[in-house]
Amino acid sequence: MKLPKKLNPNFFATLNEKIADLKSAGADIIRLDIGSPDLPPAPHIVEALNRGASCSISHGYQSHRGTSALREAWGEMYQRVFDVSLNPDKDIQPLLGSKEGVFHLSLALLDPGDLVLVPDPGYQTYAQGALFAGADLFTIPLLPENDFLPDLSTIPVQAAQRAKILWLNYPNNPTTATASLDFFVEAVDFCRQFNILLCHDAAYTQVTFNDCRAPSVLQIPGAKEIAIEFNTLSKSHNMAGWRSGVAVGQAEALAALLNIKTHADSGHFLPITEASVAALIGDQSWLAERNAIYQVRRDVVVSALRDMGFSHQVPEASLYVWCPLQDGTTADQFVLHLLENAHVSLAPGTVFGGYGEGFVRISLVQPVERITEAMERIRNKLQVAR
Repeated sequence: MKLPKKLNPNFFATLNEKIADLKSAGADIIRLDIGSPDLPPAPHIVEALNRGASCSISHGYQSHRGTSALREAWGEMYQRVFDVSLNPDKDIQPLLGSKEGVFHLSLALLDPGDLVLVPDPGYQTYAQGALFAGADLFTIPLLPENDFLPDLSTIPVQAAQRAKILWLNYPNNPTTATASLDFFVEAVDFCRQFNILLCHDAAYTQVTFNDCRAPSVLQIPGAKEIAIEFNTLSKSHNMAGWRSGVAVGQAEALAALLNIKTHADSGHFLPITEASVAALIGDQSWLAERNAIYQVRRDVVVSALRDMGFSHQVPEASLYVWCPLQDGTTADQFVLHLLENAHVSLAPGTVFGGYGEGFVRISLVQPVERITEAMERIRNKLQVAR
């Protein structure tokens, strides 16, 4: 039986197979491709998980809405970090990681023929979820000359009038760009004018450097009427494999998302829910220390790239460096050359869309010693190639 092919293969799933083959042949691969934090959560978070898992009544199905304690904890975090007030009973929907919610939102809200505005380059799930729902895409380029912010004024009126969803993501994956409150005012006004749901992926808002403070779109007055925001403990609290996220904001959209979830999952594991509460309302001082570690790694990458002659922006946030290539080399060629010859794995910009051509994304998710070694391997192989 021939099954319908509705989704493209995930790049990182395919890459895992190639890396496994190289490792089986004895290669020592340094992975700087995927954004999975290598550092653990704080001890008090793990202790909360262990306590919950030791309780004999913790192992059954849970509510799709999560516990009231979890919703209140997300609300407390939004109040503390963003000065945004949320109603735990209608403004907050816990998720099995934000990726699940991003994908399922398209199934909840889109019909075949609807239009979705997606950034290019951008996180793959925005487009893939829309395509799975049968919707059409209108891509908005994120260009260096615009500081990787979309120029909403270039969207044709006909497209804006058709659009049901606009996806934004700041701090941005993959470009590392940040957005100001002034930009979010513009985005909220645009979506209100055309009756578009503004969906903001805020996964990296607590991974920042120096004095950078990444805002929430819900800080804009009236945004909660036309916007929802996705957040996650994956990046903010080193809990990627725990799959604990949230969607907050526009109540009708959250209700539609909940309806999909009742058909797609059976709630979260209660001990992870309890540990998520500990992460959200417990000691937060360790996040600054964690970010300082990422900053040291960032500086190693930035310095090495500068010495190799690459010109790029220094990231103020996120887990990545977004590096433009030289000499007309395509991103796929560059990445494949380094994987096979330097045994260093990077992500080609084309994974994130056509406007990612000519860039590679370098993740900061290895110990500084391994990152230093990776950059030295890259330097040696590029010198030989030249």
